Amino acid sequence: MVKIDLRSDTVTKPTAGMLEAMMTARIGDDVFGEDESVSELEHKLAALFNMEAGLFCPSGTMTNQIAIKCFTQPMDEVICDQTAHVYRYEGGGIAYHSMASVRLLNGTRGILTAEMIEREINEENIHYPNSSLVVLENTVNKGGGACYTLKDIEPIYQLCKARGLKLHLDGARIFNALEATGDQAYAYGSCFDGISVCLSKGLGAPVGSVLLGSKEMIQKARKIRKVFGGGMRQAGFLAAAGIYALDHQVSRLSLDHAHAKVLGKVLSQTKYVSGVMPVETNIVLFDVDESFSTAGLINELNKRGILCNATGPKTIRFVTHLDVSAEMIEQAADILKNLIP
Repeated sequence: MVKIDLRSDTVTKPTAGMLEAMMTARIGDDVFGEDESVSELEHKLAALFNMEAGLFCPSGTMTNQIAIKCFTQPMDEVICDQTAHVYRYEGGGIAYHSMASVRLLNGTRGILTAEMIEREINEENIHYPNSSLVVLENTVNKGGGACYTLKDIEPIYQLCKARGLKLHLDGARIFNALEATGDQAYAYGSCFDGISVCLSKGLGAPVGSVLLGSKEMIQKARKIRKVFGGGMRQAGFLAAAGIYALDHQVSRLSLDHAHAKVLGKVLSQTKYVSGVMPVETNIVLFDVDESFSTAGLINELNKRGILCNATGPKTIRFVTHLDVSAEMIEQAADILKNLIP
């Protein structure tokens, strides 16, 4: 039986071309600043997003947590949506690493507005933490792949600039957002103080994220990365995979989005699903009808070769990616149509 792995876009394997790029990478000791492939990746992404510098890290959690530490002081407060990855899925890192508190907002599918944020910025008062940083996530994982557009981001940037707050982007699936909205990566550099770009999700690299910012910020981030244990030596083998992904695997993201829409449409027509969140990118979130067991449905899907996870008591997530072909999507659609839990 063919396994159709829809658990996450992190499960992808390197393609033959990516493996070749990794095996022929120009390498050196990156802690000494001598790995040519790492430097190329950092400069490539910095130029793409109109930022001054970049820093290659093992994970998006590390790039996000480094950025938060760069932009806050103890007793500060970070403003983000209540579904944000930096809050829910990074092990309490904001408290542990930065000793900052968190102000949680309730955006629409994780999307915040300037009006929502402005109401929650603390005035100067000895009783209140200092509001110092806003974090946006694009796309929003818990929002079913919902996207910010640059039109959405611009008022938030203007607010942060006027009120003296830093603005960081958790760009875990930023290229999915750019594909869906048609916005240009270059314009992001004018809006954000920090951007985390993940390479190991939709782009299919095995490891790595790059933190982008000013030269001064990245110099500080490099030292924090060392303290976090993130200084890597001959990391060019991994950086080469990221370079290959940027050159060859961005343009195909529209296929993943189309595949997700197919699954979303099929699910909306089944009796065991009570609702499907609007599908914008490569994530499909759907709620299991009260008459059926979430765990039981996942088990039935697994038996038929569809691997997936629950993200809540009655919610299941599918994520499409480069290792899920059109034929697999057609097979999955047939299974979903004919399934009787």
